[in-house]
Amino acid sequence: MLRLGARYLSSTELLAILIGSGTRDNNVTQVAQELLSAADGKLVNLVAMPLEKLIRQKGIGGVKAITIAAALELGMRAKEESADIDKKAMTSPELIYRLMIPVMRHLDHEECWAVFLNRRNNVLSKKMICSGSIENTIIDTKRIVRFAIEKQAAGVILVHNHPSGSVSPSQEDVRQTDIVKKALGVMEIYLLDHIIISGGSFFSFAQEKVFEMH
Repeated sequence: MLRLGARYLSSTELLAILIGSGTRDNNVTQVAQELLSAADGKLVNLVAMPLEKLIRQKGIGGVKAITIAAALELGMRAKEESADIDKKAMTSPELIYRLMIPVMRHLDHEECWAVFLNRRNNVLSKKMICSGSIENTIIDTKRIVRFAIEKQAAGVILVHNHPSGSVSPSQEDVRQTDIVKKALGVMEIYLLDHIIISGGSFFSFAQEKVFEMH
């Protein structure tokens, strides 16, 4: 998990981390597999499983059951918060940061995402456009334009991360942003902002007036 990040682990592996240890007969991964099987292989069923039933699962017990239930509840609350953000008009860089930080917080490589908005700045969709190395990524302009047309978006906000810890845009970031802006403009779609995220901070092209965004 430290090397790859939580998103690259299977549900069984994540459960195994929460469970922490196995039994005399089964290692921790096998205990996690049996627990997931008891929920028909679906986390949503595990969320709904009564605590008493969770405690009775082989290799779980009271403390581990409470740990698992608490982790699942936190996940559900985080999903609800994310859904609430999705419903808001994206009128500030702070809202985009809140929308995207759960996805980008622990990445050890650069990813570029596009958030597609309607005329009221509500989120139509968000998609990962491309993934790069620890130092850079090449923005796929054609992919952004195609998705924007498919979603009938009125505006687009680019978001990418800097694993280095610095939120300052490079000359290449500025150059690629200008290319995307012009390509979208041909289709009368506005590039509203480009936000760089790193750790707990961000840089907004629109807020810092790098150039006129629309």
